[in-house]
Amino acid sequence: MQRFNALSLLRRSVRGHQGWRPHWRDPAPKPAYDAVIIGGGGHGLGTAFHLARDHGMRDIAVLERGWIGGGNTGRNTTVIRSNYLFDESAALYDHALKLWSGLSQTLNYNVMFSPRGVMMLAHTLHDVQVGRRHVHANRLNGVDNEWLTPEQAKAFCPPLSIGPGLRYPVLGAALQRRGGTARHDAVAWGYARAADAMGVDIIQNSEVTAIRRDAQGAVSGVETTRGAIRTKKIGVVAAGHTSVVMAMAGLRLPLESYPLQALVSEPVKPVFPCVVMSNSIHAYISQSDKGELVIGAGTDAYVSYSQRGGLHIAAHTLEAICELFPRFRRLRMLRNWAGIVDVTPDRSPIIAKTPVAGLYVNCGWGTGGFKATPGSAHVFAWTMAKDAPHPINAPFTMERFREGKLIDEAAAAAVAH
Repeated sequence: MQRFNALSLLRRSVRGHQGWRPHWRDPAPKPAYDAVIIGGGGHGLGTAFHLARDHGMRDIAVLERGWIGGGNTGRNTTVIRSNYLFDESAALYDHALKLWSGLSQTLNYNVMFSPRGVMMLAHTLHDVQVGRRHVHANRLNGVDNEWLTPEQAKAFCPPLSIGPGLRYPVLGAALQRRGGTARHDAVAWGYARAADAMGVDIIQNSEVTAIRRDAQGAVSGVETTRGAIRTKKIGVVAAGHTSVVMAMAGLRLPLESYPLQALVSEPVKPVFPCVVMSNSIHAYISQSDKGELVIGAGTDAYVSYSQRGGLHIAAHTLEAICELFPRFRRLRMLRNWAGIVDVTPDRSPIIAKTPVAGLYVNCGWGTGGFKATPGSAHVFAWTMAKDAPHPINAPFTMERFREGKLIDEAAAAAVAH
């Protein structure tokens, strides 16, 4: 009988979808590049892709301290949506959602985008009022969203329990039908392969240890564990550790880092047709193409770089999931983990130039990073290439915290955390 270890089983699983991961080059870094991207996740690789394809910059290096797709890109819960409240957020996330719909064709790589619908539950009168407000605000911005009765919500997602005796009774739901999921690691591999084909150097196991500046204060290069690199443009897209990298250039950002937890169950046959989220109980759930139920929890209440998080967070989430979906009570959990998210005071990202000439930053996404990947990469590449913001990311500057022009999705966004 043939025996398989965990790695061989993973490879068999991926081959079944799209033929094992692409074998891009992992070259030694050159002495100089036109631009350097720090961070080899979806946003960083996507930025390099757009710099090469849209702006003709081919002499680019993407530096990743670990392996491609091994950070937050490979740890998120794959949810994609654009039903944010404020105009600035709606424009950014809907730009991304439109790009998601054609991303597999753009990259010539199947990212398994599945617009199965994202439904957000209301359990209290306040939830209902907030949910309806989101529906109206989204429609004014040209973003699809609709309000469902409890019976309509159950018809859209049959496993959902809407009985009157629930601790969290379902009073209604907001549904974005264009929302859904994609395969997180495939997004990283697709961008990596496409960028590599255009000559971008993707350099793994290369940690940045210093950012160098010239006599005028502009960036002049980086020091890495694989040698020094000269460059006049540096884009920092290092989710969870942006503040550490930016401190190398003498900048302090309004960021805090928190563990964001998730779990997956043992695989089962297709049973869950959409994504369901609940703000009140800090939980969301969908089913992956491999059959696992992917369950997202909230952020921990304390700052940390832990990649496990507090057990009580996961326990609370599972209790609520089992009440809303009783048929899942006997399922075993295979594993749980945490990604490290950078959070700004208003829970909206920073995508901008910095006061240091030639230094650009894309950070502070909190829980919204994966869903914004293609849109974020597109506008950040524009900003780096033109040394000026794209109209979509123009509001997402660092100066907004000083000027009081916040995009306060902290309490307003219909999110689970």
